[in-house]
Amino acid sequence: MKYMTAKEIRETWLNFFESKGHKVEQSASLVPQNDPTLLWINAGVAPLKKYFDGSEKPTNPRLTNVQKCIRTNDIDNVGKTARHHTFFEMLGNFSIGDYFKEDAIKWGFELLTDPKWFGFDQDKLYITYYPEDEDAKNIWLSLGVDPTHLIPRADNFWEIGSGPCGPDTEIYFDRGISYDQRGVELIEEDIENERYIEIWNIVFSQFNAKEGIERQDYKELPSKNIDTGAGLERFACVIQQTETNFETDLFYPVIKHIEVLSNVKYEGQMAFKVIADHIKALVFAISDGAMLSNEGRGYVLRRLLRRAVKYGRKLGLTKPFLHELVDDVVSMMGVFYEGLYETQDIVKKLILKEEEKFLETISDGEKHLMDAIEKEGKEISGETAFKLYDTYGFPIELTLEYAEEHGVVIDIEGFKKALMLQKERSRKARGKSGSMKAQEEAYLKFTEKSKFIGYDYLQSESKVIKVFDDGIVLDQTPFYATSGGQVNDEGTINGYQVIDVMKLPHGQFLHKVEGEFEEGDEVLAIVDAKKRLKTIRNHSAAHLFHQAIKEIFGKHANQQGSQVSPKSWRFDFNHFETESDDKIIEIENLVRHYIIEKPLDVIIREMPIDEARKIGAMALFGEKYGDIVRVVDMDWSKELCGGTHVSNTKEIIDFAICSYESIGSGIYRMEGVTGVDLKSQVKSFMENLFNEIHLIEEKIHKLDEKVHLPNRPEILGSYQDIINYRGYIEELKLFAKNLEKELQLKKQQDVLSNLDAFIKDPNDKRPVIVTHDVDAKVLKQLTDALFDKIKAEVLLMINITPEKATFICKSDLDNANVIIKEATRLTNGSGGGRGQMAQGGTQELDQVDEMIKKVKEML
Repeated sequence: MKYMTAKEIRETWLNFFESKGHKVEQSASLVPQNDPTLLWINAGVAPLKKYFDGSEKPTNPRLTNVQKCIRTNDIDNVGKTARHHTFFEMLGNFSIGDYFKEDAIKWGFELLTDPKWFGFDQDKLYITYYPEDEDAKNIWLSLGVDPTHLIPRADNFWEIGSGPCGPDTEIYFDRGISYDQRGVELIEEDIENERYIEIWNIVFSQFNAKEGIERQDYKELPSKNIDTGAGLERFACVIQQTETNFETDLFYPVIKHIEVLSNVKYEGQMAFKVIADHIKALVFAISDGAMLSNEGRGYVLRRLLRRAVKYGRKLGLTKPFLHELVDDVVSMMGVFYEGLYETQDIVKKLILKEEEKFLETISDGEKHLMDAIEKEGKEISGETAFKLYDTYGFPIELTLEYAEEHGVVIDIEGFKKALMLQKERSRKARGKSGSMKAQEEAYLKFTEKSKFIGYDYLQSESKVIKVFDDGIVLDQTPFYATSGGQVNDEGTINGYQVIDVMKLPHGQFLHKVEGEFEEGDEVLAIVDAKKRLKTIRNHSAAHLFHQAIKEIFGKHANQQGSQVSPKSWRFDFNHFETESDDKIIEIENLVRHYIIEKPLDVIIREMPIDEARKIGAMALFGEKYGDIVRVVDMDWSKELCGGTHVSNTKEIIDFAICSYESIGSGIYRMEGVTGVDLKSQVKSFMENLFNEIHLIEEKIHKLDEKVHLPNRPEILGSYQDIINYRGYIEELKLFAKNLEKELQLKKQQDVLSNLDAFIKDPNDKRPVIVTHDVDAKVLKQLTDALFDKIKAEVLLMINITPEKATFICKSDLDNANVIIKEATRLTNGSGGGRGQMAQGGTQELDQVDEMIKKVKEML
């Protein structure tokens, strides 16, 4: 067995299977595409499910990959064991109805033992198999494997509910007695150990499991598949002869840097392993477009970062340090994942920002914990501990440490219960697996060819070649089916409205039409040309927009979703901060520049994917492409795209951004319009602003019907309109506020300038004065003015409105509080104050007259 770097192990694997006729699949994004059942891509087969379930047909039934994966079901074990990881790489080879058991085993043996490839010592390999799978056993024996190295195990059967299943065979590498004196009983009894390392699992998917049927009665699948998975980190550990995975070149460079930062020597401590593992997961996930947040996968990333920071504290790292390890991960892994270099700077910024935020959180959390200790005493409830964890991001480990320091006990069972409820909510939010229409048996069996001619024609004479319950398939169609963010074409077939167009598993387009048809019918298919034109304008504009945000926000700004329709273009992208209005205008002007001032020819051509990458064509993140791709080349912007486009960007006519918002942590959305009459199109996006303006204007006119309002800004047909009208709303609010103040002052002056109108007897030094609908702000001033004018000893003011009566009493006899107390008692009201000034009130207006009589007697 020769020494290999991780890069060499990957290349050896891929080269071997490529030599056996396999197509090398690029590693898919960690963020699952069109699969709501997965939080992360968690196995090599996960992005290939569409081939195994038949919803799509691969160009080559033999596939191989090195797939980046994340699993988070046992985060707490990372660092405790030699081989638990959150981020890992899975080496795989797959057969979709092509080769089966014999070739899978023979090739596996060749790859492992042939000196041309990995060159493992055959005597170091031990193999388990399903006891009833004699075929697998005999194939291994035919290759010269020692019978004592073949171990039957009843758990060697891969089965998850109903559906495809089958026996599997697992390959172990014996690292020798220095790791454990015990022998093969460790494999036979599935005992956790460091001697025999499982390096590869080959699954023979050959049966169809059904609920209620015994395994021995499962029917064989008509099309048998191979699904294998080998952990790169385990291969590296064995080949590089390290004690654990963490000393391989997949982790050790990071660990060496942690030694420098912490000034602590690495001797297998858990803290080093946790940090080295978690920083890899963070760098890869963020590079793939995932963002830190409080829910879903973002919550997982935030937990990983905070756990790494917490273990950093154990090494004396109390300031932000994780961002300094990003370069190590990129240097270490970028030899295979070159895209890491493009996102390196933004990943560092995001991790630093999150670290700083968490260190503030720790400070806040400490305060809240101290408050809880003071309030709850010697035992902190599970609910409080969970609130610290969930709301303030304070790790339960830190809570336990602080509790121990202060001699306090945490209700850890209560915390676990609250955490379990939260996980259950999260699990439900991920959605449940359901069968898609594209997987229905009738669709899967339909393989007759149908041609899309809509790039060149908007109508065609076609023939109905298939009628399904949901629609019809034509031998050729000008209708575009919803895909790649572009909505389907509208139009008619034989005069009947086409409601929807969708892609079937084998690439044909299914037209949902209002009318009824029979197979063999000759039909006239006509696309709505006006709507198609609006759609292609928006689609081409979205390409220009994508390039514009990369130039202005940075290369990291990648598409996270889009929709182009006749109405508008919409584009979701990742970014680390909310940008200024000036930047949005800059983007709008840049796109308009390439539409109006410097229009570009749009050249569309098909070419091999490697050639497309060489000319700089942008592939959308997470999308899968075939060997031959369609490139939409606008010179300034180049993208792989199957949609419909203008032939020159001047056909877009004009461009405007109409909205900008955050739709999640680090994910932003812009939407806009193209074409003619941009003013009215932009106005249609401003309804909320107009509604707010209407409410403010109504308020102003209630204050003064004749007042002249500020002039509304002129509509320009640009994002500047949104900026201008937001500013106008603020201007109106200030106008209303100043008008209210002005009218209030006038009311105050009117009331205070006519004090005699309130005085019935100037000689009465203890009067009760009743007013109606005097503003509350003026009432106190009126009380003071009347008290001084009369030179009163005691004055009780009662102001009555339709809803309530307000009492204010001022006294030189030091009894104002006594009078208010009596007034509120008599009216079932409330109030209070001091001897010289007190106030109160009541809502029981029918009691006021009787109260006045009694208070007058009292005075």
